[in-house]
Amino acid sequence: MSADITLPFEKGSHVLFIGDSITDAGRLTDKPPYGSGYVSLIQALVTAEAPELELRWSNRGISGNTVRDLAARWQADVLDERPDWLCVKIGINDCWRGVEGKTEEAVPVGEFQETLAALLDRAVAATGCRVVLATPYLIEGDRSDPWRIESDRYVAATGEVARERGLPLVDVQAAFDRVLAHTVPADWARDRVHPALPGHAVIARAFLDTFRALAAGDAGAN
Repeated sequence: MSADITLPFEKGSHVLFIGDSITDAGRLTDKPPYGSGYVSLIQALVTAEAPELELRWSNRGISGNTVRDLAARWQADVLDERPDWLCVKIGINDCWRGVEGKTEEAVPVGEFQETLAALLDRAVAATGCRVVLATPYLIEGDRSDPWRIESDRYVAATGEVARERGLPLVDVQAAFDRVLAHTVPADWARDRVHPALPGHAVIARAFLDTFRALAAGDAGAN
């Protein structure tokens, strides 16, 4: 199958990822410029599949970020970069700082949803980019786990932002739930958040499935 059927990108497109430590994955320390996580995997696999597209890639993940941090750097790291495709994955720090009792650093789910929506609207208005939104996740199959309950609220808020705007949603939580049907959380991450390479591959595969669905004409791909 040819690349123009399996991928939605036009030649020369700029694809930018932004988020927290899971997106960063060392890109600011010892693994520049894409990090050693899902962004690097996606960049490598897409380049191998369709080198003729000559895509330009940017990773703007920063460890520890919440949606408030994204708002503070949105102009420099998104709008000024003029991406054609903007991939956003944020939310776990907004959530787990509250779980840890760091209430001043936590971002309440209502503020999270409102801020995320405003940032995406601003990016589309300023650049005309296509947005792909990814959910946060907790690598925990027990949905009665208190942290999983709280994390699921941010997953739902992200999904609502995508639905309201007709954006493709990469349901990373669902992707991990599928693999957790046959494994345990420690197989993917020591802390249920920061994945080893196989966990990053789960995220990358979820993005690639969404990209291919978009190329096939399913605008609501998730």
